[in-house]
Amino acid sequence: MTPSLTFLGAAGTVTGSRFLLDTRRSRVLLECGLFQGLKELRLRNWAPPPFDPASLSAVLLSHAHIDHSGYLPRLAKAGFTGPIYCTNGTADLLRIMLPDAAHLQEEEADYANRHGTSTHTPALPLFTVDDAEKALGLVRPVKVNRPVGVGRQVSTRFIRSGHILGAAIMEVGVGDLKVVHSGDLGRYNVPIMPDPEPVAEADILLVESTYGNRLHPREDPAAVLVTAVNRAVDQKGWLLIPAFAVGRSQEVLYTLRELEEAGRIPSLAVYLDSPMAIEATAIYAQHPEEEDPDLAKVVSAGKRPFVPRRFHLARSVQDSKALNDVDGPVIVISGSGMATGGRVLHHLSHRLPDPRTTVLFGGYQAAGTRGRLLRDGAKGVRIFGADIPVRASIRVSDAYSAHADQGEILRWLKGFNRPPRMTYIVHGEPEAAQALKEKIGQDLGWPATVAEAGASVPLQ
Repeated sequence: MTPSLTFLGAAGTVTGSRFLLDTRRSRVLLECGLFQGLKELRLRNWAPPPFDPASLSAVLLSHAHIDHSGYLPRLAKAGFTGPIYCTNGTADLLRIMLPDAAHLQEEEADYANRHGTSTHTPALPLFTVDDAEKALGLVRPVKVNRPVGVGRQVSTRFIRSGHILGAAIMEVGVGDLKVVHSGDLGRYNVPIMPDPEPVAEADILLVESTYGNRLHPREDPAAVLVTAVNRAVDQKGWLLIPAFAVGRSQEVLYTLRELEEAGRIPSLAVYLDSPMAIEATAIYAQHPEEEDPDLAKVVSAGKRPFVPRRFHLARSVQDSKALNDVDGPVIVISGSGMATGGRVLHHLSHRLPDPRTTVLFGGYQAAGTRGRLLRDGAKGVRIFGADIPVRASIRVSDAYSAHADQGEILRWLKGFNRPPRMTYIVHGEPEAAQALKEKIGQDLGWPATVAEAGASVPLQ
């Protein structure tokens, strides 16, 4: 049997990263993510996996974001009992992210049952907190750049990708064959995270293409935040920032503090309304090995890099509800980043009808999410079964994206000493993936193809 790679997710779409590496002796799953966004994608999460979970030798994770890790509880529930390998930073983040995702699943099922909003009776969660804890018991953290055996004649090495804390490029050895998966590539010369590390060679390469058809803005990345803060001041309203709890929230807090120190914005009350983001921020502070030079300088100067002057934590549900009575100008950072769930939905429901409100989305908004609808100019969105009019000012900037753009992806690819035998474009919407394929052909002359969902390819 020739070793093969099957694209079970993040092919033709951005979410649901899952790639099955099958040799004659081992089966290793690269990534184990949830599909998000469009309903037709989310329904895939409920389908039984197209392989026996008990047959897997191991799971390898590039990082902790739910579109890469969120299917782990479901996999453990279905019978997987093997090791889950990832970096130490990723392991720490998983301990807060997987139970939080499970808790949201349970809450949504409970809400649907109480209000009769589901076509299923009873509505069930995709997975439970118990399932998440079962998966966490399988996590085996390993050090960056240290090879580890993960199956018979299969090994892996994690290389920093600069995307979020713990994020890694995965170099997988299959006998004499070297398979490299970029994971989610970070950006160059941005705060908090180090640059993506170069990789010398690969026989087979999987590369993400979230921003494969565009470049990020080259102007001052903080300018859009300055403008949004000033509008909140002028309107005496809210600046509401839907933000991913891991990565985006920390970068926004870091930038707000920097802007205050530079006198570019007034010091406003800043509320971090996300228990997971609060915990994640503490975890970031516990991993100095992941700091980029600018962040290290702030820490060495005795400053708290993620703490603006008038900083408040909304830990409890009661703290979050109390924000309804807080008048502007004020800055509220709340999850989730694409407005698919979490506390930000309550704030959007309350604040979108108010023209004094400014909503700032920083980064990618997947198709089918409320974030994409708002970004595209929707005049109304549906939240908790109600139609909410949009009178707020919606601002969007990719300057705070944690994903490399087309130019940055090519910059990383140019670090290889030789072309891979084949490069598979994954983790991108069709237009972005196709554009990156063509650009790789034009600029590098490498063979490349867009991965097809469900397709299996031989590794030769």
